[in-house]
Amino acid sequence: MNRTILITASILGCLSIAFGAFGAHGLKELISVQGLNTFETGVRYQMYHALLLLFVGSTDFIKTRTKRNMYYLIVLGVLFFSGSIYGLATNKLTSFDFKTLGFITPIGGVFLISAWVLMIVDFVKNTFKNRV
Repeated sequence: MNRTILITASILGCLSIAFGAFGAHGLKELISVQGLNTFETGVRYQMYHALLLLFVGSTDFIKTRTKRNMYYLIVLGVLFFSGSIYGLATNKLTSFDFKTLGFITPIGGVFLISAWVLMIVDFVKNTFKNRV
C-alpha cells in the first residue's frame, strides 16, 4: 500500500506543478483574476494533499488500515474538490457548464477533512495505547 500511496502522491504533486504553471501562464489572458485565484486554490489544495500522501506513505506512525482509508478519501477528495474547482474556474472556456457539478466541491472538501480526522484519531489512539 505504501508504494501505491507514494506513487499517487508523486503524480498528484507533479500534476499540481503542471496545473499551476498552466494557470499562471496559459490561462492568464483567458480567464478573470478571480478565476485564476479560484484555479490556484485547486492547485494549492492538490499540492497540500500530495504532500500529505507522501507523509502517509512514508511513516510507520499510521496503521495500514487508516492509510488505506486516507488514501481513498484523499484521491476522491482531490478529484472532487480540486477537479471541480478547475472546471468552475475555466467554465467560460468550454461548452460544458461545470456549475452543474459545483455540488461536488464541498463533498470533496469533506473527504479531505475526513482524511485528516482519520489521521488525528489514529495518532490519538496510538498515543494512549503507548502510554498504557
